Order: sequence, then C-alpha cells, then structure tokens
Amino acid sequence: MADSSVADGRVAVVTGASSGIGAATARGLAAVGYHVMLAARRKDRVEALAAELTAAGHRATACTLDVTDRPAVNAFAASLDRCDVLVNNAGGALGADPVATGDPDDWRRMFEVNVIGTLNVTQALLPALTASGDGTVVVLSSTAALGPYEGGGGYVAAKHGEHVLAETLRLEIVGTPVRVIEIAPGMVRTEEFATTRFRGDEEKAARVYAGVAAPLTADDVADTITWAVTRPSHVNVDLLVVRPRAQASNTKVHREP
Repeated sequence: MADSSVADGRVAVVTGASSGIGAATARGLAAVGYHVMLAARRKDRVEALAAELTAAGHRATACTLDVTDRPAVNAFAASLDRCDVLVNNAGGALGADPVATGDPDDWRRMFEVNVIGTLNVTQALLPALTASGDGTVVVLSSTAALGPYEGGGGYVAAKHGEHVLAETLRLEIVGTPVRVIEIAPGMVRTEEFATTRFRGDEEKAARVYAGVAAPLTADDVADTITWAVTRPSHVNVDLLVVRPRAQASNTKVHREP
C-alpha cells in the first residue's frame, strides 16, 4: 500500500460506502491520505465508518445520499469544495430468475441504481474532477458486464450498461485531465450482496459460495481499486478484471466436495 502522503489534501467520493466493497475502499483511500466523502443511504452506517476512520487519524465525512435521487446528488456535488476521485460503487443485484419470468421491477431497480446512479453522480462531479487538473472516475462494474450467465439477465444487462457508460465516457473526455478506470470483480463474498439479491434468504445466499475455498473479499477489491487510483497520472487502467483463483469464468467455478 502506498504511504499516507500520496493523496495529501485530495478528496475522494465513494458511493455505496456503508458496507462491503464501498466501505473497504473508503478505508483504503483514507489510508493513503484522501479525505474520503462517504456517500450512502444508510446514515448510521456511514457515520459509524466516518467515526472509525477519524479515530484512526484519517479524514472522512459521512454523507447521506441516494444516487438515484438527482436533486440530492446535485446538492451533494454543490456542497463539495473539490473532488479529485470518484468511485462509483453503489449498485447491486436483485433476484436470479430467468428472462422469461424475471420481475420487471427488479430489472428497473437494478438499472436505476447501477446505471442511472452512476450517471447521476458522474455528471454532477465531472466539472469538479476536471477542475482538479488530475481527476479519476472509477466505475465498479462486474464480470457480469462482460459475459452473461443463466439467471443473471437483469444484473448482466445493468452492469453491461455501466461498462458501456465507462467506455463511452473515456472516449468522450480524452484530452481532459480525467482518467476513467473500470474495475470488474468476479465472485466476491461480502456480508450483504448475495443476501440482498435473494431478499434475505441466507440459505440461497450461502449456496452461491458453496465449496469455494477462497472467494474474493471486499478488501481484495478495495486494494485493487486503491492500487489503480494511485498509479501515476498518465497511467490509465482502462479495465481490470479480478477473480478468485477458483473462478475461471462466470460459469466455470471450482468447488471443493
């Protein structure tokens, strides 16, 4: 990990910072010197994380924010004095039904959070990122963005949309002092992702990781994000796919008996 002076005085916004990869990324960026703006819907969670980071000698501010609420996103952006890094982490999956029987409301919600949420925050903060003279946009997509799997149609569609958003933005702002980095994790075991997907069904959530000795952790992905963000300014990590060793593809996973 880079030393704590790497980002002295710089500001990083992390969406979905209340748990999982978002919270771990906030810890990683705070540790290298960023003042981290913890943006998430759950006020108690981000306030607790801000208190934890502050007690450890880092700089962090809790910000209650729903990325699908554009007026709230605009107000949040207007409240910042500067922004050097944006990590678009807020997102998630709902359900695992086939396309034939999938709930359109689930698909709509996944698109709203993963795609429109990323669009809202990126649009609102892009002027500040550009004004910084050395900005970075991180889009946390998924290997689902790059290949379909059965039962994943809605999530795959949303994450592919987010992937294309990142690719298009990179084309459109080339020549400006802003990088666009996409991190696409494979199987990551966090405390909430699969449980939320299966609406609290712990048994179904556990089956996702059954027999996999070492899926990725939130810290693994956060370390990857922090590494990519802290590369020299001229180095753009366009797309980084990170999977556990046991996962060869979205549909090929080694499971111990």
